[in-house]
Amino acid sequence: MRHMNTSPTTSTTDDTEEKKAADGTATAPDVTKKAGPAEDAVPAGVAPGVTPSDVTAMDVAATDAAAEDGLEADLEPDPYDEAEAAAASGVGTGAAAVVAAGLGVISLSGAWTGRVAAERETLIGQIKTSGGGSAAQQISEIYGDAWHSTALVNGIFALLALLVGVFVLVRPSFGTPSLHPQAGWVRSVAVAGIALGVLGLLISVGMYFDLFVALPSAAG
Repeated sequence: MRHMNTSPTTSTTDDTEEKKAADGTATAPDVTKKAGPAEDAVPAGVAPGVTPSDVTAMDVAATDAAAEDGLEADLEPDPYDEAEAAAASGVGTGAAAVVAAGLGVISLSGAWTGRVAAERETLIGQIKTSGGGSAAQQISEIYGDAWHSTALVNGIFALLALLVGVFVLVRPSFGTPSLHPQAGWVRSVAVAGIALGVLGLLISVGMYFDLFVALPSAAG
């Protein structure tokens, strides 16, 4: 009589379980969640709980604030530039005022150009009357023309003094308004130049038309 082996196959069962465990370990899905690039973008030093969107919003707000500050800085006038412009304008107007006063003094005292013009007219008169002429003609050609030439040159200087002085006074009314008013001494010198110019112009007109001192007559 043949006896059957009824003992359990423990080793086979154990091998099957180990194979299943190995297969389960190899095929088990990785449930670990990887951090995305947005979550890793939070910079160091940021308070806990701040999301990347909050960090981006703060960066945008800071950029806008910096742009507004730069725009306001561009719109606001630079005090140093205004000071330099005011100094340059003050130097120019001051020099023009001094020039106006100097021209006024020259129109009253006479210039070397007036003397040269008078001597030229005297020479021309002598040449014209060298061949003979009446006393009245000699007075007019030699003395009268020289006198009128001097008056004409002095009148030109007086007119220039008047125009330059008026320009200095009305200059602040034109162009870009300045925060600094025109210096008092500039206005004073310009007014002096205008006064001297008007006085010199009146004297020159009187000399040219023989209103103050008439030409000597041949009978006298």
